Amino acid sequence: HAQNGSNLHAQVLFLLVELGGSACFLAAMKLNIAFPATGCQKLVDIEDERKLQGFFDKRISSEVPADSLGDEWKGYLLRITGGNDKQGFPMKQGVLTNGRARLLLRKGASCYRPRRTGERKRKSVRGCIVDSQLSVLNVAIVQKGEQEIPGLTDKTIPRRLGPKRAGKIRKLFNLSKEDDLRQYVIRRNLADRENGKKRRSKAPKIQRLVTPVVLQRKRRLASQRVKWAKKSKEENATYQKMVAQRTKEQREKRHERAMKRRTSSMRQSTSQK
Repeated sequence: HAQNGSNLHAQVLFLLVELGGSACFLAAMKLNIAFPATGCQKLVDIEDERKLQGFFDKRISSEVPADSLGDEWKGYLLRITGGNDKQGFPMKQGVLTNGRARLLLRKGASCYRPRRTGERKRKSVRGCIVDSQLSVLNVAIVQKGEQEIPGLTDKTIPRRLGPKRAGKIRKLFNLSKEDDLRQYVIRRNLADRENGKKRRSKAPKIQRLVTPVVLQRKRRLASQRVKWAKKSKEENATYQKMVAQRTKEQREKRHERAMKRRTSSMRQSTSQK
């Protein structure tokens, strides 16, 4: 039975070689296309390898024209943002290979989330170069083309949360430093509660917001630093004075001992005479 199975496997391989192998080794890859301007995302199955030739041997962050994907993609420009291979290993920026590599990763590195403080772990990742072994390739639209893509560019998904940082709120509403940002925070309405209770809403805590309390803390810290510097200077002067006093005392003691030795030696010399 084992011999018959091996013969059948050899015959299948021979037929694939005779047919050129193109029917079996097509790069069935999915393109996860995102359009940040609208917040939409779409997953596209690509079965024809010829459409993917423009992406092969390109690195993460490379920009590729999407004309090869079809006529509806004419004029679109895509930027490669990542991907996963057929076994699920993610692509990592900076690994200049189209295969896998085992890297010792720590906190802050991509493709790794530490479970303990200070933990490091050796993980398998795929390089940042695109090839036919990928199952999903993540791309983002950098430049929009002529036609609309259904489900991607023809609708807009509103953002669930608004900006939280003070500078970004000013940029969104074109505000000046004199405007009160607390009046422009985007509030999120919560679901209606039962029993006729009042409808609630939530707002983010504004980060980097300059308030009188913040200015007061800043002035207090500045005055404390001046006090600390003055105190350190006084303590240093006291220490130097004490060191000088002790050095003077030690010098006087050494001088007294030297004088005693000199007088004793002179007495011994006179007594011997």
